[in-house]
Amino acid sequence: SSKREWKPLEDRSCTDIPWLLLFILFCIGMGFICGFSIATGAAARLVSGYDSYGNICGQKNTKLEAIPNSGMDHTQRKYVFFLDPCNLDLINRKIKSVALCVAACPRQELKTLSDVQKFAEMNGSALCSYNLKPSEYTTSSKSSVLCPKLPVPASAPIPFFHRCAPVNISCYAKFAEALITFVSDNSVLHRLISGVMTSKEIILGLCLLSLVLSMILMVIIRYISRVLVWILTILVILGSLGGTGVLWWLYAKQRRSPKETITPEQLQIAEDNLRALLIYAISATVFTVILFLIMLVMRKRVALTIALFHVAGKVFIHLPLLVFQPFWTFFALVLFWAYWIMTLLFLGTTGSPVQNEQGFVEFKISGPLQYMWWYHVVGLIWISEFILACQQMTVAGAVVTYYFTRDKRNLPFTPILASVNRLIRYHLGTVAKGSFIITLVKIPRMILMYIHSQLKGKENACARCVLKSCICCLWCLEKCLNYLNQNAYTATAINSTNFCTSAKDAFVILVENALRVATINTVGDFMLFLGKVLIVCSTGLAGIMLLNYRQDYTVWVLPLIIVCLFAFLVAHCFLSIYEMVVDVLFLCFAIDTKYNDGSPGREFYMDKVLMEFVENSRKAMKEAGKGGVADARELKPMLKKR
Repeated sequence: SSKREWKPLEDRSCTDIPWLLLFILFCIGMGFICGFSIATGAAARLVSGYDSYGNICGQKNTKLEAIPNSGMDHTQRKYVFFLDPCNLDLINRKIKSVALCVAACPRQELKTLSDVQKFAEMNGSALCSYNLKPSEYTTSSKSSVLCPKLPVPASAPIPFFHRCAPVNISCYAKFAEALITFVSDNSVLHRLISGVMTSKEIILGLCLLSLVLSMILMVIIRYISRVLVWILTILVILGSLGGTGVLWWLYAKQRRSPKETITPEQLQIAEDNLRALLIYAISATVFTVILFLIMLVMRKRVALTIALFHVAGKVFIHLPLLVFQPFWTFFALVLFWAYWIMTLLFLGTTGSPVQNEQGFVEFKISGPLQYMWWYHVVGLIWISEFILACQQMTVAGAVVTYYFTRDKRNLPFTPILASVNRLIRYHLGTVAKGSFIITLVKIPRMILMYIHSQLKGKENACARCVLKSCICCLWCLEKCLNYLNQNAYTATAINSTNFCTSAKDAFVILVENALRVATINTVGDFMLFLGKVLIVCSTGLAGIMLLNYRQDYTVWVLPLIIVCLFAFLVAHCFLSIYEMVVDVLFLCFAIDTKYNDGSPGREFYMDKVLMEFVENSRKAMKEAGKGGVADARELKPMLKKR
């Protein structure tokens, strides 16, 4: 029976059906939460807005017991106006201000109470409390409490949500200051924010440059995969050396530049930039040295990566739609996140009206329904992981079909769509189970991170160390499970087995082929990481040159960080698909090498480049006196022989 040809992709059956049913029931529960929040009137309160007394703007309201100013007719008052819109409570995630329903938002800044009174008389929109008539704005002693904080900023209604939002960006700058609690000197933060605002055109252009560079790199991967590794290695070394040299040159130049002709404020900004350049230069030097040492260690294993990269390049030539897979996944995630945020906003305004200590109305859910928040948060993690797992299964199915099709002319017209069809028909339960396992690890880690943030500065050193250790261990476990899940999806695509069986088989073959995992998979991922580094270094170098030669003095540390982060994210989105293809090809290669030896009836499925690599490896082992036995032992079967 061992001489019979092993044929993958033959048996097709639905896997993990109970988990698919559980996932469907969970999604029905998510729909119930959304329907409940809409049915209880939260949708009207969210869209139209409500004042601090429980009245929904733009409609006639019902009187609430023991709550003054409730039950008012706000048919002509369609907008929510906050007396102090910039007073934000970040802990409770709300604006600490009295909210009123008004007929119109003040489009111009109102500096005095007389201006507020004139606005009410001319526009019929009273911006002070309902208990105060417009004629009393300038005479009443309660005006300082019942009227908005002066000066009243110019505002405009938010489309579809009828809230008056300040148009002056200084209000949002204060919001940023409140978020960044580690900055003790607000003047530094003001300069950082001003640097972002004055460099927004450059930031946008550099982000577009990173997108173009990522697409160019994908084209290079498709057509010159044989020399890609050497090109990336040389370019990264040159880029690192060049970037480090430019940073030291800029540091020396700015250090020698005269500072007698600039103002004290500009001098402080120049010193901040000089200090930042020194930090960048030192970091770049350390990074370059470490990168060079790693390349020296791994240079002998580059040949293994070249063979696998060549096959991966052919995969993208035959399956060009793989390049667009991140866009569909991102689009699906955006749609789900938009739904999730909208439902979250609904939940924030649902419940029964309750009077707080200040005498204003808040809507709170009581009883078992208050735990819907937790259900909704779990749904965010599970369904997001489910969408990402669907992408992994789709890519794995398409690449497996390509690998185990001997005559590439017999490939389906659209292997990606064929893979999606198999996913929907047979493997949604497997994807649901795999994503749920990741969710089980993510939730405890998020809870520990929340506890750590709440106890910051209060816990002792031992408790802080234990919390950080647990968070780190859970993060490592999550990464390991993600890698195992991806290989389990590949095994499922090959053998059509359930998740646990596929995960066990994938784990066994990864452990028994540890050398191949280290030499092919890890080196391949490292090469792709170099591609990401190349894009980030190129974008960052262009940003340094553009921002450094601006005529006005601005702190460009934050704009440069934003650009580099965006460049890395864009490069990661593009190259993660290539990384996924390399991982799938490795598992297929390991199985193919075990079940087939190239003899009649047991021909290889692999590409000729990988066949040459196998032959060269066997010759090298024979020359070393091992006769190829070690190579045969290194690759273990993933399935029982047929």
